[in-house]
Amino acid sequence: MMVDNLDRDRWESAALDALERGGLAAVAVEPLARELGVTKGSFYWHFKNRGELIAATVARWERLHVDGPLEALASVEDPRARLMELLGKAGAKPPSIFVRLLDAVDAPVVRAAVARAAQERVAFMARAFGELGLTRATARRQALLAYSAYVGRAHLARDAPELLGDPAALSKHIAEQLIG
Repeated sequence: MMVDNLDRDRWESAALDALERGGLAAVAVEPLARELGVTKGSFYWHFKNRGELIAATVARWERLHVDGPLEALASVEDPRARLMELLGKAGAKPPSIFVRLLDAVDAPVVRAAVARAAQERVAFMARAFGELGLTRATARRQALLAYSAYVGRAHLARDAPELLGDPAALSKHIAEQLIG
């Protein structure tokens, strides 16, 4: 089935889905064109090359999975509730896209996005821990510990999911240990 009005957004969405399913290698023009029911010409109408698609896909991940959730949680006034909600959301879904990106950090655009995400997430948590009364240095260390637990849990979800048990219970336990 040919789709005549395919836009850049649909290419980016399909590429992000492909990234989640198969890693960076799955973000390939021909398979995506087949999946979308279009020719490669549609791709080249919207993107100069695969690198531009990858950059747009990584930017989409940042908007949807980093900026969006942090912006939504910023309106939670109570820092403890904000942290509990953030850590709960982090454990609600296996972070498969994130793990795929961690596996692809040899690509500069991916490495930069993963680093930005880490900085933004750690800074967000450090501010909340600071609002709970921790010193600036302790708040940052606590945020780094929380983020390290997230990254480690992401790898375990991929590599040894049977160790994790109930993800919601684990997320709650991690949050309680970190926040008190």
